[in-house]
Amino acid sequence: MLEIGKKESAAASKVIESGNIFRYGANGACAEFEKRYAEFTGAKYVSLTASGTTALTVAMQALGIGPGDEVLVPAHTYMATATAVVATGAIPVIVDIDESIMISPKAIEKAIRKRTKAVIPVHMWGHVCDMKSIMKIARKHKLLVIEDACQCVGGFYEGKAAGTIGDAGCFSFNFFKNMTCGEGGAVIVKKKEHHERLANLIDCCGFFWEGRKSIEAFCAGSTRKSDIEGAILTAQLDRLPGLIKKSRANKKRIIKATAKCGLKQIPLHSLDHECSQMLMFQLETEEQAIKFQTAVSGIRLIQTGRHTFTEWDPILNKIGHIHPLMDPFKMKANEKCRMNYSKDILPKSVDILSRTVAVGTGPKMTADDVKKLIAKIKEAAKSIYS
Repeated sequence: MLEIGKKESAAASKVIESGNIFRYGANGACAEFEKRYAEFTGAKYVSLTASGTTALTVAMQALGIGPGDEVLVPAHTYMATATAVVATGAIPVIVDIDESIMISPKAIEKAIRKRTKAVIPVHMWGHVCDMKSIMKIARKHKLLVIEDACQCVGGFYEGKAAGTIGDAGCFSFNFFKNMTCGEGGAVIVKKKEHHERLANLIDCCGFFWEGRKSIEAFCAGSTRKSDIEGAILTAQLDRLPGLIKKSRANKKRIIKATAKCGLKQIPLHSLDHECSQMLMFQLETEEQAIKFQTAVSGIRLIQTGRHTFTEWDPILNKIGHIHPLMDPFKMKANEKCRMNYSKDILPKSVDILSRTVAVGTGPKMTADDVKKLIAKIKEAAKSIYS
């Protein structure tokens, strides 16, 4: 999580003092960020939205996902990944994670059925998914891939920015993310057609403000950002690489220093280019994990609330909308979709999450903080394995 510092405050003040904070005003701060973020990620099209959840929803809608479709989502992701699917009228199918704590490619292939239209790989806690395997499966079965990179702003996989590998990529800029303007999100797409649809989905009158004529305007809502937020994000983007570099260095130092303690790290698909501010240790039993968690002041992933499917009450209870006729779980088009939700459907995922302990390693850690954490981890490992 970044802080809102003097550069961000100055950028926001400049927009406020101009007297025009509107997205399509003279400042053009949102447009400037979209341009800069496209350059940073290597994307062709970037569109700002009000949140990461909105980004996921409009991305799927732009790609044509809706009633009658199933979308595969991992058992461990913030609940918004699944609720965004429901917001499109489609049905989320929850599948297992593997030891990387992200969606299992084997589970994806096993879960594909006739109605499966897309998969959402989620780059959790700043780590990146096994995108090579996922894309291979998606191409084989003609599935759309919407990357949820809301927790991986600034992360890369084999030279490509997280979010740029699939058909669409979604990001979050809320208070808890690597880059923040309080609340916000963005969508990356590759095709102009999808980009034009996004413009309308994000702002029902965006076509008229910008004079777009490439597709016919349709009814939509409005989840656009203000130029205050665009200005803050541009200032934050300048700081992002350095902060990620420091966080990554802290993590590598701790991993190296604790390598002979008998502890097991989760499999990492891109240690040199991820943006994680977390170390993830996997213990052999839940009892060991509880003991280790207490000793290092960490948290077991099973305890991270709405990040695990067992805590997705609206999904488990199949309450998809306040109006029953608009509830995807009750739509005739979805009656043959899989909705076998319960807390017991994926015991393998629950077991992995119960044994995985996260420890923070963010850029605010000093050299002394790192040294103390290394000592604490070594002592905890000794007490468990001696």
